[in-house]
Amino acid sequence: MKIATWNINGVKARIDTALAWLKEAEPDVACFQEIKSIDENFPAEPFRELGYNVETHGQKGFNGVALLSKHPFDEVTARLPGDAEDEQARYLEGVICAPCGTIRIATLYLPNGNPVDSPKFGYKLAWMERLEKHARKLLEEEEPFVLAGDYNVIPEPEDARHPDAWAGDALFRPESRSAFRALKNLGLTDALRACHGESDRYTFWDYQAGAWQKNNGIRIDHLLLSPQAADRLRACEIDSHVRGWEKPSDHVPIWIDLDVEA
Repeated sequence: MKIATWNINGVKARIDTALAWLKEAEPDVACFQEIKSIDENFPAEPFRELGYNVETHGQKGFNGVALLSKHPFDEVTARLPGDAEDEQARYLEGVICAPCGTIRIATLYLPNGNPVDSPKFGYKLAWMERLEKHARKLLEEEEPFVLAGDYNVIPEPEDARHPDAWAGDALFRPESRSAFRALKNLGLTDALRACHGESDRYTFWDYQAGAWQKNNGIRIDHLLLSPQAADRLRACEIDSHVRGWEKPSDHVPIWIDLDVEA
């Protein structure tokens, strides 16, 4: 089973790019972030024509996440537990029924957190704490699950071309990186690092200052796997070439291949 995640930075602006990539990559499941659309206005039909079941948790103008699956959903849950007053559309979780079993997959768009001297940084850290608590509960079920999305966290210096340039940024602050490590230390596996140890593997290049042309990138899009999913991991790759397409997102897809028959 091929599971991909991609912050598409606006589904309406990126619809042609998204469809072209889906036709090329043919993932079984695609997790989108920052769709910037309410549920009613999400252009689901072109994706359904490619064979995908579509579920969204949208918000007008910004945020928003979506799950696309070639297999039916057994259940779908929107919103990250832990704060009933949080109205930002950043989390969508689905249980997917594949021929060889079920798998739980979440698409998440973790808060950016900048500027760090504003309430936005506290919201980011609180959101990460809620995610850790939820992951603990999921682990108790001892089932395969994947937490995929834009984490807005640069885990280590090797995950940035110029790490010094990110010092003080919410994406690279010690508190953010510590929260990401705490999540992994529950027993989750960073899929890319399980398959590739080298640096210079990025998922985001800013639109400014020729970042793409200079390969001035960072790795902030991640797939974290439960032990039952990690045991089935066969590959993890980044489709970097998509960043060079016309009207690209500033992120690119990253995907895993799981042996669902294992």
